[in-house]
Amino acid sequence: MEVDKMDENDWKYHGEGNKSLVVSHVQFCRVLRLLKYPAEDSENPPQTAEQAFRQIQNIVDFSSNVMSSLLGEKFIHSGEVVKLPLEFVRQLSIKIQHQRPAWRCDKVMDIYSGCALCLPNLTSPALHHPTRIPPLCIEIKPKCGFLPSPKHVSKDIKTKVCRFCMHQHYKVANGKWKRRSLYCPLDLFSGNRQRMHFAIKHLIEEPQNNFKIFKGGQCIYSSKEGSDDSPDLNSLLHHLRPYFLYGNNRINGHMTCKAVLNDFIQVLVNALMSGGGGDGSVVTDRQGVGRSFCEASLFNKERIRHGSRGLPSDSVLFRILQTQMLDTLDIEGLYPLYRHVEQHLEDFPKERTRLQIDGPYNEAYLEKVQKCLAEDDGSVEYAAAKVHQYRVSMTAKDCSIMVGLVPSEEEDDEVLPSQLRPRDFRLPPFSYSISILDLDPKPFDSIPRQLRLDQKIVSCYLRTGGALPKGSLREREECTLLFHPM
Repeated sequence: MEVDKMDENDWKYHGEGNKSLVVSHVQFCRVLRLLKYPAEDSENPPQTAEQAFRQIQNIVDFSSNVMSSLLGEKFIHSGEVVKLPLEFVRQLSIKIQHQRPAWRCDKVMDIYSGCALCLPNLTSPALHHPTRIPPLCIEIKPKCGFLPSPKHVSKDIKTKVCRFCMHQHYKVANGKWKRRSLYCPLDLFSGNRQRMHFAIKHLIEEPQNNFKIFKGGQCIYSSKEGSDDSPDLNSLLHHLRPYFLYGNNRINGHMTCKAVLNDFIQVLVNALMSGGGGDGSVVTDRQGVGRSFCEASLFNKERIRHGSRGLPSDSVLFRILQTQMLDTLDIEGLYPLYRHVEQHLEDFPKERTRLQIDGPYNEAYLEKVQKCLAEDDGSVEYAAAKVHQYRVSMTAKDCSIMVGLVPSEEEDDEVLPSQLRPRDFRLPPFSYSISILDLDPKPFDSIPRQLRLDQKIVSCYLRTGGALPKGSLREREECTLLFHPM
């Protein structure tokens, strides 16, 4: 990328999160991720260009030196920091402003530092040869896949109902979403294909910001925050149907809506269960059965026809779950250790560097995470290491999985090593790629806020009695989606 020849017309709005905005190149598979800050700071940026560069470099270092080792290098694209011409950044900001969702405009794009993170555009998988229909990319934010140990929590409900399911009540009560999602992360992380299929059906039914589908780099299926409208399932099926013309669930030569959806989910489950390294062995549930089922999930345990074998050790979900489980104390058990570190830093401010509170995110930091003592010896080093582990686990709980699916042409005889063909052989194979995104380090100072949020979520759930969404009955366990004729 030649930064001295940057033209804002070569870039388009791609999306944004809470802390950054993304634009994609119209021709090449590249995206730029730029920082955002509150609109009231638009005239006086909250940090210098040097600080902005360091912030983005920290993201790269954390991803490449820490998360890559824990999650698997094959899944990670850390990117690189680039310095852009300020005039290009300002013109780009003007160009994309009208494309941004109104509810995101409380923050503005950083137009002062000229710093950005350059990454591959994973929503448009690279093609080794032309295909008849464009590649698909599915973005999943799986969230936390386990229940905390009862040893460190003050409310028993936290050991029975997962954080995501409780958080749904809080989000609806506060108007962030109109309807609760019935997706449960514990089903997706179970390694049981029935439960995983069930979980993905609920993600499709109510995607919120946990599920998106891209076709040829264009988003064709997602939710809009605060909207009354449900995502258009019929439109999604119209897009998906050409990819599954080889199915055997046909009525008079026409593939049913349910068959298209089931085949799509099956391909996605296969991709999530596949490896790409490791020994491929299946690791059974190490948490104990009681910690792998959420009482709020509508999935009936008795429906499992085959024993839950667990996730393959080289699968993306296994690596994410193992990293999430570095949080051994829950926020409640961690907070006293955070306070220990905080008080130590008040007395000895220079210790912040030695304890690597703000990085650098290098091999020494990774060693602190991986070699933390099993028992609390009362030292500030132990407390800081547990805080580091918690922050790493929080990143894993908030990451995104990008599953790229490239349909193999029907006449292709060659079977690629990364080819997915469902076990019943009635679906066309897909070449696939799996990546993990959104691997920013979580700030040390965010931990008190995390504790307050946790308390609000639990309190809201207990207050509402954990009621099922209006119109939802246990009969919905079959999760049958209804479609209008097309």
